Amino acid sequence: MTNRSWAWGRVGEPMVDDSLSPQSGDSSTKSVRLHYLDWLRVLAILGVFVFHAVHPFDHLDWHIKNPEASVPVTLFNVFLFPWGMPLFFLISGAGSWFALRRRTGRQYAVERVTRLLVPFLVGSLFMTPVMAYYETSHKGLYEGSFTGFISDPGVIKAFFTEFHPLSLSPLVFGALGYHLWFLGFLFAASLIALPLFLWLRRPSGRPLIRWLARLCGRRGGLLLLILPLALVQVMLRPAYPGEHDWADFATMLVFFIYGYLLYSDERFTRAVRRDWPLGLGLGLLTTFLILSTALSSLGVSPTDVADRLDIVLTWTVLSANGWAWSIFILYIGMRYLDFSNSWLVYGQTSILPFFLLHQPVIIAIAYHVVQWDAGVIVKLPVVVLGSLVVTLSLYEALIRRIKPISAFFGIKPSSETRNSERRPWASLARCEMIAQSSEYP
Repeated sequence: MTNRSWAWGRVGEPMVDDSLSPQSGDSSTKSVRLHYLDWLRVLAILGVFVFHAVHPFDHLDWHIKNPEASVPVTLFNVFLFPWGMPLFFLISGAGSWFALRRRTGRQYAVERVTRLLVPFLVGSLFMTPVMAYYETSHKGLYEGSFTGFISDPGVIKAFFTEFHPLSLSPLVFGALGYHLWFLGFLFAASLIALPLFLWLRRPSGRPLIRWLARLCGRRGGLLLLILPLALVQVMLRPAYPGEHDWADFATMLVFFIYGYLLYSDERFTRAVRRDWPLGLGLGLLTTFLILSTALSSLGVSPTDVADRLDIVLTWTVLSANGWAWSIFILYIGMRYLDFSNSWLVYGQTSILPFFLLHQPVIIAIAYHVVQWDAGVIVKLPVVVLGSLVVTLSLYEALIRRIKPISAFFGIKPSSETRNSERRPWASLARCEMIAQSSEYP
């Protein structure tokens, strides 16, 4: 376990954690890894898995639905909704800060292509047909075999023109890739934000960082960052109310930029450590409001809100909730998760393939399980545990062991990774060399 006042540089060499230095924008500084960001990324993916695995049993719309819905499951997913994915983008933005300390803008962009765009395209090509087949069959829109589904041009055309229409908007990522919209969003956000990130590293951009750092250096200053999030939602949500449309993309882009900023000056991270009680308090308060509203309007998604005043109130509360919980969870990571071990190494290696695989597996298993004559208390554990076992088995049996497939799934070839996976007791110095840039989920 690493000492929290130290970070590990090249080949396990201990050094002061210069990622928290105001001058850490200097490209000459040694690389540093904050393990709590890795842990939060891995744990967040497990949270997404649970979110999707229980989705068939809540009152919200999804690809596969059980005839009987559960109120506790609904409240659980409603609780995760405002901050789950924003936290991913926050962590990914932080990862981009460290990545650009060791890469040029061009190297960064090329890596985004191989680590994000390629897995998105491969996953869309091979996994979307599986999910589309089960969803359309479940909803009575298609009757026939899977081979008939993927070989019929008429069916494919109808799917992408009527059921999942393609458009020149962020919606295209969800239409093509289902849950892989996240990779599409993150790829687009990385390229869009890259000029800003490069400018912030230059002397001309540093004054803006210092001004924001002074603002957030005051007690409660971090909460002011809720205002841009709420403004984005209030401005864009009326015109783009759908999930994964421009309002969602702009919000995730702001979280992505926030993640980058948080590690550009030590005053931001000090503010997180200082203001976490405010984050927790605001998170609990807004969660109470959200869950109370959800109980009175089960089955209504926040994206369905149409009245202008309701939009302002709803999305201001949701924005505050997302940022407040992000601050608190980031603090929890700083406080308790800044260490590395073989479990983290394995999680870092398997996280992207696991993310790619998990939803097709959940949909396929849930398609059959929801048809059983049994209660939610029986079906839900079967879907959750069965999907976990099958997803990990597919990763272990196919993706991890077949090099061409692992490359398409975003796994960076590494002798250190292979050695550490074969020897879970590998030294920490060896572990520190693995997955030096994991901005994807």
